[in-house]
Amino acid sequence: MAFSSDTAAGRLAIIAGGGLLPSYVAEAARAAGENPVVVALKDESDRRWEGYDHAVIGIGDFAALDALLNRYGVGRVVMSGSVARRPEWREVRPTLRVLMKMPAAIRTLLSGGDDTVLQMVIRLIEGNGRRVVGAHEIAPDLLAAVGPLGTVAPGEEDRRDISRAAEAADMLGRLDVGQGAVSIGGRIVALEGLEGTDEMLERVAGLRAAGRISPRRRGALVKLCKPQQDIRADLPAIGVSTVLNAKNAGLGGIAVEAGRSLVLDRTAVIKAADEAGLFICGIDRGLPAWGFE
Repeated sequence: MAFSSDTAAGRLAIIAGGGLLPSYVAEAARAAGENPVVVALKDESDRRWEGYDHAVIGIGDFAALDALLNRYGVGRVVMSGSVARRPEWREVRPTLRVLMKMPAAIRTLLSGGDDTVLQMVIRLIEGNGRRVVGAHEIAPDLLAAVGPLGTVAPGEEDRRDISRAAEAADMLGRLDVGQGAVSIGGRIVALEGLEGTDEMLERVAGLRAAGRISPRRRGALVKLCKPQQDIRADLPAIGVSTVLNAKNAGLGGIAVEAGRSLVLDRTAVIKAADEAGLFICGIDRGLPAWGFE
């Protein structure tokens, strides 16, 4: 049944990939008086959406997405959660608007970098008069702020590793490859690729166990928003699993970009970090020494 929005902006739709973020966005939207419709991406979304108007749509099925958004009177769309794979070309079901942009749009969707793909998807969604909004606009409490989040603060050696890893993450982002880097003793030991943050940290733990990394050095994980990134999609995020994997990798803590990164389940993240003796802090590329001065 079609839904007539009570707001001039139209109803909110949440395109839900994997992980916790879509749930937090949906809860924040409801708390703000919204009645969001959830578009769960097939084989990506791992949440149950009972209690919400929802549908499951294939990741490349733009025709079904457009029909669903029309059906519910959607005027705003938020993209949230992880997407583990790209659609095969056979899975792409375009609208007429997408068809008119082919083959460039399809080529970008299948082989472009993550940021390039997200920008293309945003343009395709907004091409029909809707507006894409960021998850942080719906759930601003998730944004990291400058400084330590918990009781543990980074020491002098930690700050050097943060600066080194931040430089690497910035360069990696400019290449549209990933958002995270790990520095241990001033040496870059891991860069985030398609595997994601948790698996990158598992690699670091493996290197540590194999004796490739000194057990006397702690190190830091840094996650930054890509410099050219549209912040309405795929902001860097950390959660409890990030803290636990950082602990297993023997790191001293985690730094994320303030105002452009999300902390999921903040209370649990801080508790886990404090118990593990890890720092969690927000840094700002616009401040001297990333905000440590």
